[in-house]
Amino acid sequence: MNLKSTLKQSLTLLTLLTLISACNTKKKDNKGMNESIAVLEDTIPQWVSLFNGTDLTGWTIKIPGHALGENFGNTMRVEDSILKIRYDAYGTEFNNRFGTVYYDKYYSNYRLKVRYRFVGETAPGAPTWGYRDSGIQFHGQPPATQKMDQAFPVCLEYNFHGGNGIEDRPLGAACTNGMFIEYKGTQNTTTCIPAEIPKTFHGNQWVTAEIEVNNGEIKHFVNGEEILRYANPTYNTENEMAKSLIDGDNTQVKGGYISLQSNSHPIDFKTIEIMEY
Repeated sequence: MNLKSTLKQSLTLLTLLTLISACNTKKKDNKGMNESIAVLEDTIPQWVSLFNGTDLTGWTIKIPGHALGENFGNTMRVEDSILKIRYDAYGTEFNNRFGTVYYDKYYSNYRLKVRYRFVGETAPGAPTWGYRDSGIQFHGQPPATQKMDQAFPVCLEYNFHGGNGIEDRPLGAACTNGMFIEYKGTQNTTTCIPAEIPKTFHGNQWVTAEIEVNNGEIKHFVNGEEILRYANPTYNTENEMAKSLIDGDNTQVKGGYISLQSNSHPIDFKTIEIMEY
């Protein structure tokens, strides 16, 4: 073999080794990149469904006058992949049976998204304010602590109103029960603070309501638009139930349970999702 042939074979072998080395390096780099992406994806908040569309697994019902977990009159039911709240078994008197269906987990910082619609007619014997009225309750007391005849839990509420086809009935007010909040730097003196951007939805249309809770700052959204913000919820020490939830001398509310209201008007919930921070 002459010198020229030897040099040619050596160059070919060197090129091959270089290509193999580069390929292995690329594989290692890609593996590292893929692992980094997987870690990054694990740390990015993701939407998780709280409603499986089949039954009320993970949820606990409380209706005044009935034991925790008793679904009086099949008030909360799942049909056609929708969580429906109905009163067809209540007879002619509603008797202030304002129900609550809790999700069985404590939450602190998150974004909650609920798609709902009002349907049908208000239950017979219900108060007039019950017309197309419901809401999302959050930062609520543990379900097991709600008393037998306690109508509403200690909580904050994103209030739902539905239009009557004529008047403005804006949704999205922040309501408090056993708590205080700061609105524009001042503690609230009324039970409810209306949304800053009023939105009324008439008929049986689907509406998307969202709540963002992040280190004491709370925002309400409807169909993706921010309509209200407030901050720093604290327990009302003059409310006996709220007082029992206070840890030592610290009245700050850092989290609680999420629930949906059964306020006397039929309502459907199609999706209920949460993204924890």
